[in-house]
Amino acid sequence: MTATDNQAVAVLLTLLVGAGGAALFHVIGFPAALLTGPATCVSLATLMGLRVVIPPALRDTVFVVLGVQIGSTVTPEVVDAALTWPVSLAVLAMTLIVVLAILPAVLMRLFAMDRLTALLAAAPGHLSYVLGLSADLAADVPRVALVQSVRVLLLTLLVPVLISLWGVEGTAFLAEQETGSLLALAVIFAVALATGLLFKRWNMPAALLLGAMTVSAIAHGGALTTGTAPTWLTTAAFVCMGSLIGTRFSGVTFLQLRSAVVAGVFTTVFACAIAALGAWFAAALVGLSPAALLLAFAPGGVEVMAALAVKTGLEPALVAAHHVFRLVILSVLLPVFLMRYRQRH
Repeated sequence: MTATDNQAVAVLLTLLVGAGGAALFHVIGFPAALLTGPATCVSLATLMGLRVVIPPALRDTVFVVLGVQIGSTVTPEVVDAALTWPVSLAVLAMTLIVVLAILPAVLMRLFAMDRLTALLAAAPGHLSYVLGLSADLAADVPRVALVQSVRVLLLTLLVPVLISLWGVEGTAFLAEQETGSLLALAVIFAVALATGLLFKRWNMPAALLLGAMTVSAIAHGGALTTGTAPTWLTTAAFVCMGSLIGTRFSGVTFLQLRSAVVAGVFTTVFACAIAALGAWFAAALVGLSPAALLLAFAPGGVEVMAALAVKTGLEPALVAAHHVFRLVILSVLLPVFLMRYRQRH
């Protein structure tokens, strides 16, 4: 069997495990089963030694599909609501500063991390950017990767449960819209991909998701088209997204995982507590749904949290905008904190 054949088999197995996890979690009634099921089962398969792979081309396709879906939720009512978003975005920025100012010192004291590793492990998001900095600056990359991956996995699993226990029902369910025409969808996906690639060339965060979301939002918000992508396509995208999270645990031993899980859980709880306080404060200021703002402020991956917003119906456009903004702010804040650390030594 050739290397290409081996790769194809690994991808197929990954998707089968992810699909099985989605079906299992759906049967038991777990929230956001299409995401949480694959994330859990692929993570377990990875830890058991199964080679799991989501190729870059498939990953990028998923981001484009999710971006188009998120953009399709933009309505005149959402546009009117956006006038209040600057206030909540400012509160979000303050929560990020608080986390980066306090959490690294705690990680250094409790988990014996060096200053650089602690800062990067504490970052509430922007995984690829954080790992890139880790490699360039000679930080403990495996430890940073593990802590950050635990954060994403925990949030993917716990946020839907919290929203469900809260008893909140969203108002932006995509099921209320009909499937768009094939021609319109083909045009939107083509322009969305081109825009995403352009954004990527400009080094914008979450470029493909943001590009697709922008094109779809303009098309739907401007009444240039109506309708959403077919259900089978969005279902497949959610399963692939959940599986992608699980693949981040490749090559990790149980001993490494045990050490990182404790730091990851602590980091996630701390960041979530600050995010929750910020969300409640912002909700009081601007009158938006506290549950939607909690999802918008949660320090999870932009694609994952936006996908959860779609599945729960909690203002996907608002949630995605806040998470993209969080990545932009982190892109600025992390170098600032790194420069401050260097000046101390």
